[in-house]
Amino acid sequence: MPTRSPRPASVTKLENFYTVKQAAKKLIPVDAEDPSEDNESGERWLRDGVNHKGWPHHRFGRRLMFSDSDLAQIAAMHRNVPTRAGRPRTRKPAHATAA
Repeated sequence: MPTRSPRPASVTKLENFYTVKQAAKKLIPVDAEDPSEDNESGERWLRDGVNHKGWPHHRFGRRLMFSDSDLAQIAAMHRNVPTRAGRPRTRKPAHATAA
């Protein structure tokens, strides 16, 4: 009787992949007032991040896709990002007019 070959120890598990629309829904919280509303700005944010900032992604043919690990990296890059950088604004002193 032939023996089976042993299963390789390092079997790679395929990750879940998401379209831009699905990825935007996973990363950006839905509006509690209207959860059925599509968040097209989130899709644009993801596309711009990939095209201009080099965010992690995959391309299958012409289709832009995100894996679970890609979404985790994008979320980590934006964790606790300050809303404003630099020194706080100060008022300029009013100029005294010479009379």
